[in-house]
Formats: sequence, C-alpha cells, structure tokens
Amino acid sequence: MIISTLFPVRTNIIPSLGYFGLRKYRESKWGKCTNTVKLSGKVALVTGANSGIGFEIAKELAARDAEVILACRSLEKAASAIEKIRKSLFNDPRLIPMELDLASLKSVKTFCEHVKQEYSEINILINNAGVSYPRTERLQTTDGFEIHFGTNHLGHFYLTNLLEDLVARAQGRIIVVASTLHEKGNLDLHALKSLQFAPNENLYANSKLANVYFAQELAKRSKEKGIKVYAICPGWAYTGLFRHAFKWYHVILVAPIAFFFMRSSKQASETAIYCATEPSLEKETGFLYRDCKKYNSKAILYDQLAKDLWRESEEMINSIVVK
Repeated sequence: MIISTLFPVRTNIIPSLGYFGLRKYRESKWGKCTNTVKLSGKVALVTGANSGIGFEIAKELAARDAEVILACRSLEKAASAIEKIRKSLFNDPRLIPMELDLASLKSVKTFCEHVKQEYSEINILINNAGVSYPRTERLQTTDGFEIHFGTNHLGHFYLTNLLEDLVARAQGRIIVVASTLHEKGNLDLHALKSLQFAPNENLYANSKLANVYFAQELAKRSKEKGIKVYAICPGWAYTGLFRHAFKWYHVILVAPIAFFFMRSSKQASETAIYCATEPSLEKETGFLYRDCKKYNSKAILYDQLAKDLWRESEEMINSIVVK
C-alpha cells in the first residue's frame, strides 16, 4: 500500500526534474558578465530604469559604485525604483531620478538640458527604454511619429546626439538595446514619413532594425571622438515591454515555451552590463552582441540605408524642435 502510494509521486518528480534540468541547461548557454570592474567616479545614464532590464542594469551599475541617472517617464516611478535598489544593495548608491518621455522630443530636449546643467561628462549611456503595441494598433507619439519608431529610435537618437559631447569628454560607451527581432524588420523611410504601413506589419521589429542601423552609423561618426558604441540583444525576457500586446490567454499559450526560453530581467541585463564594463571591448565599436559575445546578424545591413536613416531622423526632429 505504501509502495503504490509513493510510486505516482516518483513518476511525477522525474518529468519535473527533466524540465528543470533542461531549463538549467538553456540558462547555462546564456551569457553572463563575469568581470568585477568597479565604476567609482563614473556617471551612467539608463533610460527606462524603473523596471525590467533597465532596472537591473541600473542596480548593477550602482552596485559597482557608479553614479546612476534613472531616466524614467515619471519621477514617482524613478523614486520607487531607487528605493528598491537602495534596499537591495549594501553600499550607499548615488541614484539620481530624472523625468524623461522619449515619445516627446520636447521632453527629451528639456531632460538633456537638465543633464548638461548637472554633469560635465557621462561615462556610460544606455539607451534601453522601449514600447511595444499590438500590430493591429497604429499609434503615434506626441509629435505625430509612429509610436515604436518615435520612441524606440527617434527619442534615443535625439537624446544621444544632444548628450554626445558629454560622452565624448569621458571617451565613454553608448549601449543601444536592440533585439534579434531586427532580422524580421523592414525599414521603409517613406512609410515612416507618410505613416502608411502594410497591414499587420511588425512595427516593433522595424524600430529594432532602426536601433541597429543607428548604432552602426553612430559608431562610425563618433569613433574619432573616442566613443565606443555597442548594440545588444538582451534575449527574450520577462519584462513589462509587451504588456500592451499580451492578453490573458496569451499567457496560457506561451507559458510552456516561456519556461524554457524566457529569461528573467536580471539574466537579460547581462549583455548590456558586459558591454558597459568589459575592459576587453575597449577597442571595439559598432558591433552587435548577444549572450556577452559578438552576434552575427542574419539581416543584410546596408551602409547607405544607415546614412539615409540618420539624415531622415535629423529632418524629422528639425521639423518639430525649435532651436
């Protein structure tokens, strides 16, 4: 009787251990930043630092003694993140909350003016914040740009250009958080201006392709200034990024796959931290990284399209911003 009672328990445990073991095996293939570089006296700026990957990046850089600017859509969210970070660290981190809405060029300009008043240089700039909406929705930023392109690319493009001199003074690093989804993207500059997109087009993937092109061109333009640029893919992560696109039934459908493939925010932050701190990358710029190593994109990237995107981005900004 005892044996027959225990046997079902054992048969349930064995598959569970197998699933757990497979999960651990996959985790072992994900990159991990192993250096212990301290960032005392350094200034880091992280966009979207109040949650998800950005939060984990900010926390780790603060743990390494950097002064971290948390650029968030609201000061309340930034303050809440700071409180959580302080409680989790043993040092006395220097954490600065600042308000930034990347969907508003006016907000970006005001934010950068504030940063320039307070800081003479920035050692690490991490363009992390992003949005994702269902493909069926056609939303726009405050300035009338497609929401994914306007927030994920154009907002960061403007911010980076406004703060480039501060990064150059420190001969610092700029990390652009992209995604391997850029390989599914399509960059149609005419469509971005006319807002005429194909039905069900993956506009989020398009914005990630713009991120990769931006990093590629930025690396070329800023190399003589001593700036190093790294585009990174954090991997498929459990964050709030896709909260607008996921319905309750998606969770049920995706859960079995997510168990094996989805990373925690901490695991997804490793490559960004690696590119921000790894000494061996000091002479590298303009490459794409995933799992703390170089990643060879399956997309064909064209130098001319990178230049065209840069020009169009400047024209879009100049059409809105009054200098």
